[in-house]
Amino acid sequence: MTKFAVIISMLFSIQGFAFSDQKKAQLMGNIIKNALENYHYRGLKIDDDVSKKAFQEFIKKIDYSKSFLLKNDIKKLKKYEKDLDDQLISGKHEFLKAAKNILIKRIKNIESYREKAFKRKFDFTKNESIELDTEKRSFFTSEKKLKDFWRKLFKHDVLIRYMSMIEESKEESKDKNKTKKKKKKKKKEKKLTDKETWAKASKGVSEKYKKFFKRQIERENNFYLEEFLNAFSLVYDPHTNYLPPRKKEDFDIDISGSLEGIGAVLSEDGDYIKVIEIVPGGAAWRQKDLEVDDLIMMVAQEDNVKKDLVGVRVGEAVRYIRGKKGTKVKLFVKKADGSRKTIEITRDVVHIAASFVKSSVLEDKDLHLKIGYILVPKFYRDFNGNKRNCTYDVQTELTRLKRQKVDGIILDLRNNGGGALEDARLMSGLFIKTGPIVQVRDHKGGVDVLEDRDPSVMYKGPLIVMMNRFSASASEILAGALQDYKRALIVGGEHSHGKGTVQAVLNLNQGPLLSIFGKDMGALKVTIQKFYRVTGVSTQYKGVTPDIILPDPYSYTKNREQDLENSLPWDRIGAKQYTPWAKVDYPVKILQKRSDARVKSNPQYKKLIDSIKYLEKKIDDTVFSLNLAQYKKEDEESRKIIKSFKIEKENKNIKISHYEASLKQAIKIRPGDEANWKREFGERKKEWVKRIRTDLNLQESIKILNDMINVEKGNKISANLKGK
Repeated sequence: MTKFAVIISMLFSIQGFAFSDQKKAQLMGNIIKNALENYHYRGLKIDDDVSKKAFQEFIKKIDYSKSFLLKNDIKKLKKYEKDLDDQLISGKHEFLKAAKNILIKRIKNIESYREKAFKRKFDFTKNESIELDTEKRSFFTSEKKLKDFWRKLFKHDVLIRYMSMIEESKEESKDKNKTKKKKKKKKKEKKLTDKETWAKASKGVSEKYKKFFKRQIERENNFYLEEFLNAFSLVYDPHTNYLPPRKKEDFDIDISGSLEGIGAVLSEDGDYIKVIEIVPGGAAWRQKDLEVDDLIMMVAQEDNVKKDLVGVRVGEAVRYIRGKKGTKVKLFVKKADGSRKTIEITRDVVHIAASFVKSSVLEDKDLHLKIGYILVPKFYRDFNGNKRNCTYDVQTELTRLKRQKVDGIILDLRNNGGGALEDARLMSGLFIKTGPIVQVRDHKGGVDVLEDRDPSVMYKGPLIVMMNRFSASASEILAGALQDYKRALIVGGEHSHGKGTVQAVLNLNQGPLLSIFGKDMGALKVTIQKFYRVTGVSTQYKGVTPDIILPDPYSYTKNREQDLENSLPWDRIGAKQYTPWAKVDYPVKILQKRSDARVKSNPQYKKLIDSIKYLEKKIDDTVFSLNLAQYKKEDEESRKIIKSFKIEKENKNIKISHYEASLKQAIKIRPGDEANWKREFGERKKEWVKRIRTDLNLQESIKILNDMINVEKGNKISANLKGK
């Protein structure tokens, strides 16, 4: 029996006892402590050093934006920083009580100041600014400085709301002009004067913060306990979390599956709601404007009544965002470049089949060759309870493409966050004979090797695997294996995502705990294993480095594993014996030089590279002007620049065929609804064709594959494009 099981058994022996809150906290603390120490990959013991780190994590959790606590408050609380490990075990949380009392006192002070601040009129002609990046700010040293920050923050939000109202008014005027000829007209709404617009913006922001402060003050003790437990879990790594009961929505809500909504995965980022994934096949995925790293500031239903989401927990935010199929929701978002955008999305049931594998035959008229293109959005297995899996579907598409006698194949794993490990193993086996695919090391140091034992090879021709910074986990295993075996060239941004860990969920509601507390304990998600390639190097942290690197449209964002605090480090273990693919050895350096030359001479790529440079600079510029004229000038300039970078030109040289069979599986025909099915299928076909013809990196991959095919044919190629 493990130490963890023994402790649970001992605690269960007093079943039936009327536990106090302290006893419950003590029980949870001991279970979580022992689970972390005995099952987490790090093998880290909870001691004074971990206590100090947990202290820092807890302060971040209760005041991420450094907008309530003063430096002196942190100093007062620091006397507990080495005691948190002891309080975790004892259930006596003096630290939580002290932290809660100080925080609520500060919030009440700021709420009192809010009432005074909004009685005065903000002066938007003054040349002042506010630093919005929490990382660039320290905790304030005095109440005076803290209140001045809040004055600027109130002013900032009023300015943003005023500008949003102006933009919305312009959009509504355009919509009204388009619908003037309609017989039924809505009652004409009174147009607000500029003074009235300012007043409405100011009142709205004041009410927003009044509600926000009220929510913070009314937080129950359970909130602080949950954050305390998560402060310890996050010391171990960013994927280890305590999941509280009834609030599992609070951890990365997936508005998908059977739910009707927008099809996005959200999480809390400090006081904000952040988009961390767009679900393939969802309404947001089809609408295209909502992107990863967007912050959702406000939401409005069809009645246009806005709900501020700043400071709202993600579970509550989701309830405002999701809704019935066919209804519309407006999201007011802040982009990663600092710009603001209003996005209207028609809710729908997520089209799960849109996540299925699809393929096409691509023909570039200038190259005179046929390329097979296979898109794998995720690694699914037994999806929705059926027997379907992505490996079987890739086999099906390979069979279709081989019938068309394609000259080479591109396997697209971009934006594929992973899924079933088994399919990373099986899919690798479609392209190699036999051998190890991935090594999995557990928290005790034991290593399992997953192998391909099937000597048959389904496809033996030239192969490219495309990746980007959102390709993670199983995607990295497949790409890493094919790269190590020299079976495929990996093409994409500088690195893949770098998530090379495995998590297990320990249900804290099992057994006698149910009869003690009811379904009231939650769960703990723990990182228990780590992936290693056959060469012994880990995919964790560094990810997979492509053989040929192309410009990454999202390189300006900080959303990879190495950008997360406390992520497990890169390391290596012993290599496994394997036999590389011996059919051909591609001159990678020459292929990269040829690709670089094409990218450099392509005007569309020049736009993309210029946009990356601009956004890298823009995302680091976090000082916001509170002068109306200056804000308008900067906003207009930014809009013009971003608009000039848009790449919408379709490459008509690419002929796209043999994709109907793949797309048909994405839409189920409902009896009596054949007309709508045909309409939706037609729309999907247009989307598919446009997506390929505007995809610069896919088009460059076709040219790289053409160079590879020439090498296989024995043709000499030169780094100079004018050569053969």
